[in-house]
Amino acid sequence: MTELVKLLRPLEITLVSLNDLLIEEEIEETGKTFAENAIVKAERYGELGGLPTIADDSGIEVDALGGAPGIYSARYGGEGFTDLDRNNLLLKNVKKIPDSSLTARFRCVVALWVPGNKTVTFEGKIEGMIRRFPSGNNGFGYDPIFFYKPIKKTLADITSEEKEKISHRGYAVRMAREYLSKL
Repeated sequence: MTELVKLLRPLEITLVSLNDLLIEEEIEETGKTFAENAIVKAERYGELGGLPTIADDSGIEVDALGGAPGIYSARYGGEGFTDLDRNNLLLKNVKKIPDSSLTARFRCVVALWVPGNKTVTFEGKIEGMIRRFPSGNNGFGYDPIFFYKPIKKTLADITSEEKEKISHRGYAVRMAREYLSKL
């Protein structure tokens, strides 16, 4: 939510969270794509809250793993796995793959639901490589093993402000912000 607040600040709108609206329902992500999952969440939470709603789904896609973990990024390895556990599992699964084949991307789809309108989506992605050893203390998830060539660092090696400018979520939310500014 903090990242969304920062990215949407130029619109001068008031954002409320599910907690603010006392919505406790957990939406099961049953889609086969990031877009399907984001749409399901935006529409259902929008209906529950009765307000325009923005939701996202995002994850990492590793080409050598056929795009895995993909939509299962947050659940990769199963329940109870930490970010460190998921990173270690991913690194184990690419252990025999040459470094040059460790291309990957972070992908994010933001869905915007406005009552009476068709739900619209905005996609952002950032291309990089999987690094064999984690680096950096910032960020979360797969950031410590995602190397972004233009800055020659992992996403965990940069500040949150730097990450907002280049991240997949940042791109998607900025597109949504532009769309919202025209409404």
